[in-house]
Amino acid sequence: MIDKPTPPFPKQQQSIPGLTRDMDPVPDHGETTYQGSGRLAGKKAVITGADSGIGRAVALAYAREGADVLISYLSEDEDAQETKRLVEEAGRKAVLVAGDLQKADHCRLIIDKAIAEFGGIDILVNNAAHQKTFEQIEDISDEEWELTFRVNIHAMFYLTKAAVKHMKPGASIINTASINADTPSPTLLAYATTKGAIQNFTAGLAQLLAEKGIRANTVAPGPIWTPLIPSTMPPERVSSFGEQVPMKRPGQPAELATAYVMLADPLSSYVSGATIAVTGGKPIL
Repeated sequence: MIDKPTPPFPKQQQSIPGLTRDMDPVPDHGETTYQGSGRLAGKKAVITGADSGIGRAVALAYAREGADVLISYLSEDEDAQETKRLVEEAGRKAVLVAGDLQKADHCRLIIDKAIAEFGGIDILVNNAAHQKTFEQIEDISDEEWELTFRVNIHAMFYLTKAAVKHMKPGASIINTASINADTPSPTLLAYATTKGAIQNFTAGLAQLLAEKGIRANTVAPGPIWTPLIPSTMPPERVSSFGEQVPMKRPGQPAELATAYVMLADPLSSYVSGATIAVTGGKPIL
């Protein structure tokens, strides 16, 4: 049986977007365990929200599989620098781009930067997300609702639209959805709604891009131990986070990385329009 941290965890809370070093326990991104085998040798990847959590684990795995990585993040410079260090430690090029994905111009800047630095884009991982917990619909302001959609789904459209023109046959787009797309948490109403939109966006995109030879897929994580959790949930829920799934614990970011590698791997050339669930045993519909 895999020995991973199991709740209850210490009650803890951070301000949004949260920092990795302040989490107890500190998440595992595969720093000491992930070993690459050249599956993405020479590939050029753009990953949003790559400073920490799932994004960092994917950046680390991609680098150890042979890919250069553009690390897009909001403002978490300390975390982003650590991801950059891990990519460079693997012998690959790392490019940092800070900024707000709510802005269409910034999304286009990310893609332009990748082209300038790498000369192309083979993999786009739309992973960055915003969430916040609310007990009542009346508590969700218009501004909060719009913010969640701008970060979680609008940015995905802007980034994908800008990237596709630079992608060649064999390229891969991977979008992070959530178990909330199928079993929405009522206290994450805005977030869950955007995650459902991401699944439909990806399903349509896969069909739209098939003639270009570009694949589009979704990863649907269950409860994953990242800075998003203590920065967006009350301490009591953080303490028990993950106990609701059959494995009785949250997943570590490192446990998702192989799904993103598989979907980016050129050998997965017939996989498009799929949703890969990484949920600790909880089925999705």
